[in-house]
Amino acid sequence: MTTDAVVSTTSFFDAADPEATIAATVQRCSNWGRWGDDDVRGTLNFIDDEKRSAAATLVRRGVPFGLSLQFNMDGPQKGWRRRTNPVHTMLDTGTDAEAGIQGFPHGLGGADDVIAMPLQCSTQWDGLGHIFDHGKAWNGRRAGDVVTSAGDQVTGIETVADQFVGRGVLLDVGRVCGTDGELPDGFAITVDHLERTIAHQGLVDRVGTGDFVLVRTGQLQRAKRDGWNDYAGGAAPGLSFTTADWLHDTEIAAIATDTWGFEVRPNEFDEAFQPLHQVAIPNMGLFLGEMWDLDGLAADCADDGVYEFFLTAAPIPVTGAVGAPVNPIAVK
Repeated sequence: MTTDAVVSTTSFFDAADPEATIAATVQRCSNWGRWGDDDVRGTLNFIDDEKRSAAATLVRRGVPFGLSLQFNMDGPQKGWRRRTNPVHTMLDTGTDAEAGIQGFPHGLGGADDVIAMPLQCSTQWDGLGHIFDHGKAWNGRRAGDVVTSAGDQVTGIETVADQFVGRGVLLDVGRVCGTDGELPDGFAITVDHLERTIAHQGLVDRVGTGDFVLVRTGQLQRAKRDGWNDYAGGAAPGLSFTTADWLHDTEIAAIATDTWGFEVRPNEFDEAFQPLHQVAIPNMGLFLGEMWDLDGLAADCADDGVYEFFLTAAPIPVTGAVGAPVNPIAVK
């Protein structure tokens, strides 16, 4: 993307003027008030019981695909903004049981453990209290009225934890538009790339209202092969800012990628940090998933040509959390 302004019938982009571009995009794509002043579900409102029932019929073979990274100390985090990998500690062990120091009667022994981790250190959903725009949270609320030192008092992840069930659709952009199934770091996925992938996979007119869209870039495949390096926080392929209108107009329920930051990094403006987040979360009410492991699912989809499936992806309902770990399961 050059620094020249690009104007179309639906969008305006000026890499040298992120403030104006973001503001214009928000004006087109805002969902504030769409579901009432008290709404906490955002784009999850696009799902209903009928759509969930229809999604259940997509289970043909009964084969599950886990889409989560492992939560361990060998994860991708490097300490940015105090994010660390999970620290797993045992409270009771087999050696304690053998030593007879646990205090249980009749020879009973056991093991117990605890984990400490940032809630967005691995496979996760961004909640609606995660990002603000000019001091405003989702649906136009004051950020300070929503998230305090006690957590998200309005849109905490627990308010929607049971809603992440429905039709999943994989868009394997890495396989369709990349080399050896991978897009290079800094590759901006545009609407053209998304539509080319949809057409290649035979999903024309079949991606839309209430869907959970999973976008595979292939970056995680590269990290598995070459090491984490700057996977968490560094350069990455991802959604272009110019996809904002597509994300809004398709009425999808949520979107997840196999990258740390969902959108392309470095970002496309001369000076910006996660501008698509700034539009999508507080203004659209769109839930974003990050660091999802889509490789096994993608291989199976490529083999059988079926890119839709039943998806369950409930976050841990941590009260007041602005994001939470998830163990997504796709079933084909």
